[in-house]
Amino acid sequence: MDLGSLKALNAARHARRAVMLLTDLGEGRERVIAPGDAVEGGLDSAVGDAFRSGKSRVVETGGRKFFLNVHLPPPRLVVIGAVHVSQALAPMAEIAGYDMEIIDPRTAFATQERFPDVRFHAEWPEDVLKARPLDAFTAVAALTHDPKIDDYPLREAILADCFYVGALGSRKTHAARVSRLKATGLSDAQIGRIHAPIGLDIGAASPAEIAVAVLGEVISALRKHGPEQGKTGKA
Repeated sequence: MDLGSLKALNAARHARRAVMLLTDLGEGRERVIAPGDAVEGGLDSAVGDAFRSGKSRVVETGGRKFFLNVHLPPPRLVVIGAVHVSQALAPMAEIAGYDMEIIDPRTAFATQERFPDVRFHAEWPEDVLKARPLDAFTAVAALTHDPKIDDYPLREAILADCFYVGALGSRKTHAARVSRLKATGLSDAQIGRIHAPIGLDIGAASPAEIAVAVLGEVISALRKHGPEQGKTGKA
C-alpha cells in the first residue's frame, strides 16, 4: 500500500467514513474510493455489494482481477436516557460489537456507579452531538419519554441518515412526537423511519427483555439494510 492510500484510509477512519481500497491485482494499481465514486466498467455492482455487506473480496471482470478491501466504521449505538433498559442494554451491545454511549442530562441517572463500563455524557444531547455528530453507521435509541431530551437527537438522527432510529413510548406518545417533529420541518417519510414502539415485537416486559428487543431490531436494521451511505435526509 502506498503512502497516499494509507493517509486516505486513516483520514476516513478518523472521520467515520466508509471507504474501499480498490487494487488491480494484475497491474498493482490501487486507489481509495468512497460510496458513489465512479469505478471501472463492470465493477459498480460488486463495489456496491461490498460496501453494503462490509465484506472484502476478489472480483474478476473483463479478464482482470480486483481486490475490494472494504473499510467501514465500527457500528455505534447512541442511547438517549440513562434508564434501566440502558443498563441492561450496555453489556449486550458490547458483546455484539457495538460502540455504545449514553446521553442524559439528568445527573442523578447518568453516573459512573450505574454505568461503570460505558461512555456516558451527563449533558444535553444538543451539546454532546455538536462535538460527536451522528452518522450513517450510528443507531440511535431514545428511551427517556421526555420530549425535551428525546426530540432533538431523534431529529438529528434522521437528518444524519442513521441506519436505525428508535423511540420508546406508546402509540399515543408517538403520535404526539410525530406532530412535534413535523413542526420542525421533517416530512412524513422522514419521521416514518423511526421505529416506535421501539424494539422487535417479542412481548418484552422487563427492562432486560426490552433491551433484547431493541438490540435485535438494531442488528436487523444493520444487517438487512445497512447504512444509507451517500444519501441525504436534510429537510
